[in-house]
Amino acid sequence: MNGPTAFDSSERDRLVAELEEAEAFVQQLRAAFVDIQAALAAGHPATALSRVNEALRNIDDATDVVVPHATDAASRPAR
Repeated sequence: MNGPTAFDSSERDRLVAELEEAEAFVQQLRAAFVDIQAALAAGHPATALSRVNEALRNIDDATDVVVPHATDAASRPAR
């Protein structure tokens, strides 16, 4: 079956790896949120703010999780 929705194994493997990376990123964010809430609950707003800033840096550094790489965009057909 070679229809337009068929994937070759390399494309499937790439998508699976991308999904796993995104899931790991979400888990890291959830852990950061738990740490931030714990710091706030313990009455340490400065520590919580520091952890918020760290989480924001991690989000900013990980834009490739949600934005395709230049090589990915180049391999897609134009619309």
